[in-house]
Amino acid sequence: MRGRQLIPAAQGVGLKLHRGDRLRVIDPEGGQSGDLAAFSVDGSQRLCSGRTFDYGGKIYVSTGDVLWSDRSTPLLTIVADDVGRHDLLYAPCSLEMYRLQYGVSGYHANCHDNLCAALRELGIQPEPLVSTLNFFMDATVAPDGRLSFSPPRSQAGDSMVFRAEMDLIVALSACPASACNGGALPRPLAFEILGASGD
Repeated sequence: MRGRQLIPAAQGVGLKLHRGDRLRVIDPEGGQSGDLAAFSVDGSQRLCSGRTFDYGGKIYVSTGDVLWSDRSTPLLTIVADDVGRHDLLYAPCSLEMYRLQYGVSGYHANCHDNLCAALRELGIQPEPLVSTLNFFMDATVAPDGRLSFSPPRSQAGDSMVFRAEMDLIVALSACPASACNGGALPRPLAFEILGASGD
């Protein structure tokens, strides 16, 4: 799968990366956040925010930082980042979240379902889906520990690039939660898989 691929607004996609591949995620219109889930190809390891905090010594990740698995293995390294602020604290939005926090009574598209469906299509049993990288999401921790978020800092065309440190199954979701996207309706994201040399 080469060339730029669209992630439709409020939807998700799954893909396979080989060790050394580079994955670029792009915000074509600006101001749109997304979620990334990553698993080893056999499903035995998954992205872990706690290990990433432990080994990186910080809660915000950007260029040069490693995303670690729940078995203390490097999964992805961020090799380029136009935005510089992403979130590893919030869980992916879910139907339960919309019901509890926003009073939604019917079905609402959500990152949890998008990611799980994409991963299952590629042979991964994802649940319980614990950690995701919420890329372009601008979350802040106040001195009293309270969490909040602001509109994404990404401008039209901004991107970040990850290098796969092992063969991986990755799912991406263009977040349907308008609250995470400055109150705007969901917009598409895009991605492309680059060779190890970046081309």
